[in-house]
Amino acid sequence: MRIGCPREIKNREYRVGLTPASVATYARAGHEVFIESGAGAGAGFPDAEYESAGGHILKSAEEVWKKAQMLIKVKEPMPEEYPLLGDSQIVYTYFHFAADRELTEACLKSGASCIAYELVREPWGLPLLQPMSEVAGRMSVIMGSYYLGRTYGGSGVLPMGVPGVVPSNILVIGGGSVGTNAAKMASGLGARVTITDVNHKRLAYLAEVMPPNCVTLYSDSTAIANEAARSDMIIGAVLLPGGAKAPRLVTREHLRSMRPGSVFVDVAIDQGGIAETSRPTTHDDPIFVEENVVHYCVANMPGAYARTSTVALSNATIKYGLCIAEKGLAASCRDDLAIRQGLSTHRGALTVKAVAETFGMQNIYKEPSAALGI
Repeated sequence: MRIGCPREIKNREYRVGLTPASVATYARAGHEVFIESGAGAGAGFPDAEYESAGGHILKSAEEVWKKAQMLIKVKEPMPEEYPLLGDSQIVYTYFHFAADRELTEACLKSGASCIAYELVREPWGLPLLQPMSEVAGRMSVIMGSYYLGRTYGGSGVLPMGVPGVVPSNILVIGGGSVGTNAAKMASGLGARVTITDVNHKRLAYLAEVMPPNCVTLYSDSTAIANEAARSDMIIGAVLLPGGAKAPRLVTREHLRSMRPGSVFVDVAIDQGGIAETSRPTTHDDPIFVEENVVHYCVANMPGAYARTSTVALSNATIKYGLCIAEKGLAASCRDDLAIRQGLSTHRGALTVKAVAETFGMQNIYKEPSAALGI
């Protein structure tokens, strides 16, 4: 198969879909790999390393898109890339369709077969979402702590405190991979942490593995209201399975109850965000203030730590990418349930029920197997 990896063009997105090591793996398996010149520069991978690994460097994104049968990216196609989508192509990347109707319609119109990293599912979890969830969870505490600084509009509270001064209170909503990593990071700094979830089994696990300065709490509207009122930072870390839009769990009233200059970090912004006030921001303009609370809602957080993120993501995606390249789309989806669950669009059909319901597109929804005819 001909595999293409274009340069990411989302704001301050320094990650790249393939590392030189993954290119070498595809090349050894007999596949041709085309890399846009400079695609890996932001993550510290020069063109020469890709060439040494067996890749072919092309000058433009258009050339890569035209040659490739499967595009391997990090972020969803941007509007400038919509015209490059083709009905014979497989696009393998993060999509988060439920948060972006325009993207959904563009991919459907193109006829492209889109496999969403965030929906590839194994019995034990989401293997292609987990590495970036780990990065984003840890990063959320770093960024939240930074913007608590008075210089940046925050309340001036140092999260870990100092001898004689109590540390901050941090509320983490969601006990999955993002939330667990955020809570570990915040606890390690010395903050007083509360992590909430609706899964009792998950709460029992977290109670066992978290340090004493992190407590668990069943998540409901009353609990969130009570904890928000005494929190200096809230981290939104909720992910609904199946590609559904994130629930709005944080209200304006919750934010009004917080100390002015408190910080809200919405890691769930890729799926629409969990607050009434959430809207996507960029690394160039990462924050805004509503209800006297600093909001950090950057939609591609791990892009800031591109080297670590790229290696972690490529390590996870290559297993499934190789399967698709070896067998083709239909056979790989037939033989591997994880890949089949990741298929989101195919030749104008929408194959994710939650996205169809979000946008009222049930008339073009098909089960992945039916869309592929397998």
